[in-house]
Amino acid sequence: MVRVVVIGGGAAGASAAARARRLDPNAEVILIERGSMITHAPCGMPYAIGGIVKSHEELQTYTPEEFEKERNIKVLIRTEVVDIDTDKKTVTVRRGGAQETIIWDKLVIATGAKPLVPRIAGVELKGILTMRHPDDVPTIKGHLEKAKTVAVVGGGYIGVEMAEVLLELGKKVLLFEQFDQVLPGALDADVAALVAEEMRAKGVELHLGEKVVEFRGAEHVNKVVTEKGEYQVDEVVLAVGVRPDVDLAVRAGAKLGETGAVYVNEYMETTVPDVYAAGDVAEKVHRVTGRRVWIPLAPTANKEGQVAGGNAVRGRVLKFPGVVGTAVTKFYNLYIARTGLSEKEANALGLKAQSALIKARTKAHYMPGAETVHVKLIAEESTGRLLGGQIVGKSPVVAAYADILAVAVQSGYAVSDLFFSDIGYMPDTAPVWHPLIVAARVLSRGKL
Repeated sequence: MVRVVVIGGGAAGASAAARARRLDPNAEVILIERGSMITHAPCGMPYAIGGIVKSHEELQTYTPEEFEKERNIKVLIRTEVVDIDTDKKTVTVRRGGAQETIIWDKLVIATGAKPLVPRIAGVELKGILTMRHPDDVPTIKGHLEKAKTVAVVGGGYIGVEMAEVLLELGKKVLLFEQFDQVLPGALDADVAALVAEEMRAKGVELHLGEKVVEFRGAEHVNKVVTEKGEYQVDEVVLAVGVRPDVDLAVRAGAKLGETGAVYVNEYMETTVPDVYAAGDVAEKVHRVTGRRVWIPLAPTANKEGQVAGGNAVRGRVLKFPGVVGTAVTKFYNLYIARTGLSEKEANALGLKAQSALIKARTKAHYMPGAETVHVKLIAEESTGRLLGGQIVGKSPVVAAYADILAVAVQSGYAVSDLFFSDIGYMPDTAPVWHPLIVAARVLSRGKL
């Protein structure tokens, strides 16, 4: 009987444990989580902080007790792995003040990512908040409760989402981003400008192209200092990104890749025999470029967990083919989606790109409730191969557009393939000329 130990109870870890159990009912599967909950959703934290989700405890699919009972998986919560011995095949854990050793045949490391804390003077002051685990929600809510002015440092996904939450809580919100646009890692400048316009309209004080250089205060932060000025604040939310939590993987002897995440092959195997890595801790391969990338997203983590868990008990039965980086967020009712490469990324990689940004409607012009949607497509100039796209609009249908485009990009579609795609139509769901089809036609430069 094989014993599989999984470290980390988030998306990848829980998925790995469940898949191992499904493929081998006789395996002994142990899931170790240092927090109080498993199958948790850190991406839901802003909504729990804002009260849209009533309790942070709702940010889990299964309680540890349910998972243990229904899946026949031993779950150890509030348990920290302090050492890994790959020669003896053991992990040492600390639980309730005591240490114990657990033997494994196969090990899956799914420790995820942790907030990136920049080296800024004063960053250790009280009142500077980071978000990592749903367990942190009550503490963050307590800090924000009496604050009147809150600075958000970082204009990525979490920064944009938290800006909305804070506005809804009645706070004055200052958002600082060192690059000259919001969502710099996701969008091109022309699309990001549409998002910034909406954020300003809702009341966010945007400080783009303004790098934070210091936090000041006695014990508690009360001032943000940038290259351009000083600003009084009551609390600070750090949202400058995350980095892979590789400490345990390194201790196990696993090689790190060029991105700083754990190097894995298509079977989610690390460079250490019988040790797998999955989720935000691991590198991925980009399906457009073939390059190694690190794109931490929950849907990817779930799939990688399936591959790691299945292969841990059955050998190389599953492969993970890679990612195209499809992601969706929103600011109030403005939905923002992207997939594949941005024009900026494509050109930086030497892929001479051309693009088209079009404005369309989500329904036929005579139907009520239509919203404006902006679609940007990027293609390789020499071949017409689709490289990526970005969509912004005040309708959840934006996410569906991105999903269609993601399949097209990962399938190697050319612009003409997208144009001739048999996308459905009825007046209340799309114009007869679907916005994606229109964008492809415009990008064809008169060829279609």
